[in-house]
Amino acid sequence: MTATRAKLTRRLLIAVVGVAVASVSLSACLFSPIPFHGASPSRSASPDTTGVTAALLPFYSQTIHWRSCNDGDSCAKIAVPEDWNDPGKGTLQLAVIRHAASDGSPKGSLLVNPGGPGVSGVQLVRDSVEFAVGKELEKNYDVIGFDPRGVGASTPAVTCYNASQMDSFLFDLPQHQRNTPAWVAEELSNFRQFGAACQANSSGILPDIDTVSAARDMDVIRAVLGEKKLDYLGYSYGTFLGATYAGLYPKRVGHMVLDGALDPSASSLDISVTQAAGFESSLRAYMAYCLQQRSCPFSGTVDDAMSDLGAMLAQVDAQPLPNSDGRQLGADSLVTAIISALYSQDSWKYLTQAFIGVDRGNPSIAFQLADFYYNRVKGKYTDNSFEAFNAYNCMDYPSAESASQIAAAQDAIKQKAPTIAPYWSVTVDSCATWPVKTKAVREQIHAPGAVPIVVVGTTDDPATPYAWAKSLASQLDSGVLVTRVGEGHTGFNKGNSCVDDAVNSYFIDSTTPQDGLVCK
Repeated sequence: MTATRAKLTRRLLIAVVGVAVASVSLSACLFSPIPFHGASPSRSASPDTTGVTAALLPFYSQTIHWRSCNDGDSCAKIAVPEDWNDPGKGTLQLAVIRHAASDGSPKGSLLVNPGGPGVSGVQLVRDSVEFAVGKELEKNYDVIGFDPRGVGASTPAVTCYNASQMDSFLFDLPQHQRNTPAWVAEELSNFRQFGAACQANSSGILPDIDTVSAARDMDVIRAVLGEKKLDYLGYSYGTFLGATYAGLYPKRVGHMVLDGALDPSASSLDISVTQAAGFESSLRAYMAYCLQQRSCPFSGTVDDAMSDLGAMLAQVDAQPLPNSDGRQLGADSLVTAIISALYSQDSWKYLTQAFIGVDRGNPSIAFQLADFYYNRVKGKYTDNSFEAFNAYNCMDYPSAESASQIAAAQDAIKQKAPTIAPYWSVTVDSCATWPVKTKAVREQIHAPGAVPIVVVGTTDDPATPYAWAKSLASQLDSGVLVTRVGEGHTGFNKGNSCVDDAVNSYFIDSTTPQDGLVCK
């Protein structure tokens, strides 16, 4: 997937629901014990351990020790095997948070994942459960946020660099001319050092940080919550996590909504090309909006504005702008700022301010957007999302492309995304030097025997382009596609009543939306 050193080399960009959620310490989740208030009608009095081997039974039959946290919520840690193929190797501890259904009569537990990979579901639920699932689902379900293995407050976590080292890795300017052999060597050296630091500081867990293992962990969470089936709402990367679960345990799928879908069968090159085109398309939509505003620093047609933006990027690439904190804004960091703002239309006004600042020689707002993307606050990184993101992607995406395939992909990016193409390279694979080699394959997921699974796609979603939602819905034997016509990342709980009604009715009343429903 793509995001590295603020240089958009190969791999998917961090894909999360809508906007980032503020980081708060999980330590607030570890106070006085509170009881589990029994099972809902959909729950089993004892965990469902059907088909579970003797070696895995202790994980499936463990008791959750809930503790009060976050002014009314409850938090806990759930043990899972470090290596699912060798359960005796050791255990990992997953952080979970439960927000009880506000109407007092929960239909069951609803697991929610905000994406990434590497974004904290505990933070999402703790900081804004209504943003996570909306008012109706918050009333009807116990909402469960969890940090997947290696992420956030789950232990041990993927750990690589301190803040100073991360700043250098993400924001230092390259020493060699872009796309030259020396530049490629420099980038690979940087990635090699980053990977080595991750391996040295992550307690040996890197080989087991992958989506298949994380999906299996969700089945343990399901069981120890007393649920016979898994109800799940996954955004962005969370759609891949959910689809992977469905592929592994199709008969244990309850209600599942996958919003802002990834295509499980897409290679890293496919993803790079499609995502570049998606962000270019969203950037053009932004330009159409900007040109209607009196404050817009661009003028003329959308094509004119895109050409002027290309010139701006080339200018800061040649002459980076100094920031008050000592960092310099080059083209890579400016592209990161642009991408950060394109996740939501609500951020477009800040993108305009960033462009005005750059035009005047002041990169401060552009850096604020880039920092928002990396969850960097006052020089500190509030979570390990970037580190976990790289760990997951390097284990989920095999690198086996030929030189001709790489060249063809780069040519496709130049054609489909000409403005950002100079700064969106597939020549350097950020996982080529990862210290653990993956055996993963990219393939379709069908989940035969699963109940209807709803896939939501937004027509001009830049991070997870609409084509992926169509592909996933068609792959799943029981896939149902709901389309939101519009801009921005993900479709549910974004103010479109058609999408919201379809999703809420599905979860609350078990009313499956019409396949192909289009919401304008």
